[in-house]
Amino acid sequence: MRHENSVLHQILKHIPWSAFERLVEEQRSDKHVRRLTTKSQLIALLYGQLSGAQSLREIEAGLKSHEAKIYHLGAEPARRSTLADANALRPSAVFADLFATLVGLAHRGLRRKTRDAIRLIDSSGLRLSSLSQSWAKFSNGVYGAKLHVIYDPDADCPLYFATSAANVNDITEAKTMPIQKGATYVFDLGYYDYGWWAKLDAANCRIITRLKRNTPLHDVNERHVPKRQTTILGDRTGRLPAKMTYRNKNPFQKRVREIMVRTPTGKILRIASNDLKSSARKIADLYKRRWQVELFFRWVKQTLKIRRFLGTSENAIRIQIAAALIAFLLLRMAQICQRTIKSPLAFARLVRTNLLHRRPLDRLLAPFPPLIRNPDQLALALT
Repeated sequence: MRHENSVLHQILKHIPWSAFERLVEEQRSDKHVRRLTTKSQLIALLYGQLSGAQSLREIEAGLKSHEAKIYHLGAEPARRSTLADANALRPSAVFADLFATLVGLAHRGLRRKTRDAIRLIDSSGLRLSSLSQSWAKFSNGVYGAKLHVIYDPDADCPLYFATSAANVNDITEAKTMPIQKGATYVFDLGYYDYGWWAKLDAANCRIITRLKRNTPLHDVNERHVPKRQTTILGDRTGRLPAKMTYRNKNPFQKRVREIMVRTPTGKILRIASNDLKSSARKIADLYKRRWQVELFFRWVKQTLKIRRFLGTSENAIRIQIAAALIAFLLLRMAQICQRTIKSPLAFARLVRTNLLHRRPLDRLLAPFPPLIRNPDQLALALT
């Protein structure tokens, strides 16, 4: 009878373990470690993400009950206290760098012209308990963190992430993000900074964002809007205010495009771009794609585990968020390798149900074979 690895084993095959071992060596993550290597820590966290475990105790019990299968993965069961210490003390950079490595592998088959590359930038808040108040206090009685993401809507995966306290402004974190020259960047009002816009423009990037209601345009030239474009109310070019404050000059002095768009709810948006050549409809449609990063945040929060955290320290939170995004990429890579299940959500749910069962990924929907109770049935099954 053909041997089949567990579903978890098949998903973890997408991790480049040699690259992970180099990261562990570079960060000296396993130095002076007597119990629970960083590899075992990663597998335990991924098991928790993919199985839906709600606590360290649940992860410990689940791994202990499948000790033989975990052994064949090259890992060992994790005790609750040991895993908690590892999350608090091991460098989170190992997991962040592994995520970046996986992004390169997942994105390798999706090379496209740089100008066609779309990058959505956004953040999402994560609620924390008062036990994290030493680093994540937002206001009286409110504690939280932020997950900042650069998202590729065509590849349906994040390309970059960062974690910060909830009181850190989105634009502060965006200024540290890598910029891909010539790409299209779409973002909302949280990234309203003319200096950063000028930096993107200098890198030959197309910018698509929104203008605040009280931002005036000077030296305005109206552009023709076709009558059939019922949702586009106006299209014009102009210049932003010459000064940001009384003394500070605006570094972004180029002409910009303003497109007035009415949404289905009746709200009017002032979409701004440094693209003076594309049609107003194309720019409006590109801004509309920003909703895809919101759907990504919703999917991750509902399917993986970044709503309830296994630790309270900043390092533990960073590691758990990295593990969740690594799990997301592994699910995407595993789903591509089979053609039976088209829905990412359905695939994730079936993986959770069959996580430590021995069956191929393209047969997760197939029923289990009936129990064979006598030799005649066994002989018939083997023919």
